[in-house]
Formats: sequence, C-alpha cells, structure tokens
Amino acid sequence: VGLDQFITKNATLTNEKEVEAHPIRAMKFSVSPVVRVAVQCKVASDLRSFVEGLKRLAKSDPMVVCTIEESGEHIIAGAGELHLEICLKDLVDDFMGGAEIIKSDPVVSFRETVLEKSVRTVMSKSPNKHNRLYMEARPLEDGLAEAIDDGRIGPRDDPKVRSKILSEEFGWDKDLAKKIWCFGPETTGPNMVVDMCKGVQYLNEIKDSVVAGFQWASKEGALAEENMRGICFEVCDVVLHADAIHRGGGQAPEQALGGIYGVLNQKRGHVFEEMQRQGTPLYNIKAYLPVIESFGFSGQLRAATSGQAFPQCVFDHWDMMSSDPLRLGRKQQPLCLRFRGGRD
Repeated sequence: VGLDQFITKNATLTNEKEVEAHPIRAMKFSVSPVVRVAVQCKVASDLRSFVEGLKRLAKSDPMVVCTIEESGEHIIAGAGELHLEICLKDLVDDFMGGAEIIKSDPVVSFRETVLEKSVRTVMSKSPNKHNRLYMEARPLEDGLAEAIDDGRIGPRDDPKVRSKILSEEFGWDKDLAKKIWCFGPETTGPNMVVDMCKGVQYLNEIKDSVVAGFQWASKEGALAEENMRGICFEVCDVVLHADAIHRGGGQAPEQALGGIYGVLNQKRGHVFEEMQRQGTPLYNIKAYLPVIESFGFSGQLRAATSGQAFPQCVFDHWDMMSSDPLRLGRKQQPLCLRFRGGRD
C-alpha cells in the first residue's frame, strides 16, 4: 500500500478522522538478538540489492536487528545460530535473488558492568584542560536495570512518579531521584548519570557535554567496546575555572576603529557588536574584556586613538580562561601564585 518505506517493525493504521484510536504496542519477546554475524556481498555490483535486502529482512522478521558499524560492516543479529541461518537464507534466496554473500563467524553480544562501588573518586579533565569532573561508579540496585529495560522507568517519565518508584521499590532518596541527568546508551539504556554535587555553580553549562560523553561511553565500554549495563555514574564534584569579564561600551569615529581593535586584541578582549549612529560619523562599539586586563585600558585606548575613543565598563559575566593553571609557562600559573601569596 506504499507504506513500507515508513514502517520498520510495526505500525498502526487508522482513519484520519478517528481520534479515539490507540496505537498497537510492539511485541515483547522472551529472547533477545544476542548472536551476530557480519555480512557483505561477494560481488560489488550486488551492493544495492544487498542493502535493500537487509532492509526488507529487518521488516519481515520482528526478532532480527540489522545495523551498520562505524567501520562500515553490516551486522545481522538474531536470537541464536538457527535463527541466523534462517535469516541469511531468506536474505539470499528471497531478497537478493540468489546473489552470494560472505559472512563472518557468529559473535555473541556481551554487556559490561561493575560489581562494587569505585574505591576512589576519579577525576578527568576536559580536552581544553579548563574543567575537572569528579565521578564515581556503582552498580544499580537489584532489579532496577530490568525495570529500565521493561520501560517501567525511563527518561520520559514524570520526575515525581519516577522518584516515587525509585524511593519505594529501590530505596533511593526522593531528592536524589530527581537529579537523574540521563539514561544510556541511546538515552533509554539501563545505565544512568546522577548529580551528587553540592554548591557547584553553573553546573547546567556542562550538563549537555557530560550527557553526550556518557552516551558514547556507555555504548562502547572500556573492556570490549560492548554496551554497559546496570551502572550508575555519580557526578561528585565539578571545578570550572572562570575569569571575570567586563562588558565595555564606547563610541568613536570610523578612523579610530583600527586602534580600538588593536588594543582589545592585546587585552584578550573581543568586539561583539559594532553599530554606526545614524546621521553621524560615530560608531557605538560593545566588547568583552577580562577584568584582569582592564588596568590601564583607558589610557592605552586614548593613546591608540588620539583621544577619540571613550570607554565605559560594567561587570557582565564569568568566563573560562584559556590555559592550564598547573602547567609551567602558562598565563594562569603566575596569577594563581600571586593570589595565593596575597592571602598568606
């Protein structure tokens, strides 16, 4: 009927005016597709029919799962050796017109987990070395991973309902149950990240990055690059190195703009708005300037523009400094030492 391109496993068809229709739920099976083989067509010219055959195979059998690895390999996963043999026979005979394929030896899927809570808090730095993340890992309570797999607990649940289930059935603190950041892998898997931090500011600034990293890590574990299962990652502390930033505004004629940009570049500042005042040769300029660099800024600006630019500064926000305070020769290290010396 022309719907095959939109339906993968199951779907519900209804009259467009029927508002009381309920979708047919997907079937759940007592077995899972845990045996996999890598397949490829023997002749390159059969590639198109091979790919199309995999799509049709995935639709025809509710148990089979066809995926493509990052390496480009096509993987067929089934419930067992016999099931895979039937799937491969259907692929060749029914969906590829008898074209030959090459298959690998069957591989069994595994899941990676932990048995005990971490013996120490692990610290990791962000790629730019500006942020530090402290985490611990522990196994989920008995039955919790199964509850997530069964859909009783998930990311789309109402936080209050989820908190009640976790507290009553698994002994979680209600406030802690409301601090679940995400599930994974694929946002629905039986692993989770929980915020255990206290008194950390701007935590939401890094939340999306932590969630993205967790989805990747939970899909490819450290032991065998298999999916993780039944692990709770607790974010214990976060250190964000911040720098006070002024927002400055000023006006100057067009011929002074070059001097303004030059001084701002020397002071690690940057312009975020430049607008000409209508009917005049003057420009209004708005820029961000680190407070630590603001000393002597007015004098240098007047010298660079022959007194034609007039700045006005107010505190705007905190921002990350672009170097590691623990490495020799970096700009932050003498600042940190100077601050420590001033307090001693």
